[in-house]
Amino acid sequence: MFIEASSDDLKAQIETHSRVMVQYGATWCGNCKITKPKFKRFAREHEDILFVYVDAEKYPESRKLANVSNLPTFASFKDGLIIEEAQGNKIETIEQVLNAITSN
Repeated sequence: MFIEASSDDLKAQIETHSRVMVQYGATWCGNCKITKPKFKRFAREHEDILFVYVDAEKYPESRKLANVSNLPTFASFKDGLIIEEAQGNKIETIEQVLNAITSN
């Protein structure tokens, strides 16, 4: 399932779902726009994981849940804890972060 955050409630989503994959982006970020369709495709392939796109500038509390120093940043959470995070626009980056919660 894919959702785009419409409020600063990522913490609640992480606490409600056992596995969550997050893309932190921003409206001005070209690489974020390029990776978003890839991120959505992974969501269709992994229906048992919640995929969330978070605008890192609009939602500072959600941003604090990961080490977001560059965009896009991908983070995976399992049972409320951050498991893996990485920055970049390559599909391998998304796969690396996703595999951290699918392989366990």
